[in-house]
Amino acid sequence: MQAVLPGAGGTGTAAAAPLLDVAPGIAREKVLVIACGALAREILAIIDANGLAHVELQCLPAQLHNRPEKIPAAVRAEIRKAKRDHTRILVGYGDCGTGGLLDKVLAEEGVERIEGAHCYAFFAGLDIFDAEAEAEPGTFYLTDFLARHFETLVIRPLGLDTYPELRDAYFGHYTRLLYLEQAADPDIEARARAAAERLGLAYAKRVTGYGLLETRLTTIGT
Repeated sequence: MQAVLPGAGGTGTAAAAPLLDVAPGIAREKVLVIACGALAREILAIIDANGLAHVELQCLPAQLHNRPEKIPAAVRAEIRKAKRDHTRILVGYGDCGTGGLLDKVLAEEGVERIEGAHCYAFFAGLDIFDAEAEAEPGTFYLTDFLARHFETLVIRPLGLDTYPELRDAYFGHYTRLLYLEQAADPDIEARARAAAERLGLAYAKRVTGYGLLETRLTTIGT
């Protein structure tokens, strides 16, 4: 297993398509996952725990979520670099605010992604995520990664460290923060609680584990 992580930081479902078979002469177990850097720790944990030696990981910077219009082109570039050396490619992104443009790129390249509009759905499961969103539309979601990097990925980019009065402009329509816990860690849970308090939101937690992300990774290439 090889992991290549980002150098700086780290709605819709793609139509079902066969996993890319790009080089019939290469051993079929050479699989590449192209994913958001926000999922790097979890994907590496899944690979290690399940002995997925045939799976390699290439991550793009998590900060791309601040410019979702750049995600499709960045993913396409990684796919084209990977086709020469890998028999199968799976993309570890949701739609992630691309408005269907990522799915368009994947259809053109003959590659599929993990189902779900967001990584939150990867962890919670599609049905559970949809039910949570319907029950509490004003929910702000945190994963382990976002709880760990809340200051650098949420507070500072929005300018709330300098202008806390902007809180209502950004979060006035939210009513609760739902922490989706991948791995039990008291420090991360404390950070999630602190994030809810800082945003003035009710706090809730759902233990998800790795959910659909693990299910999908453990079946690819088998």
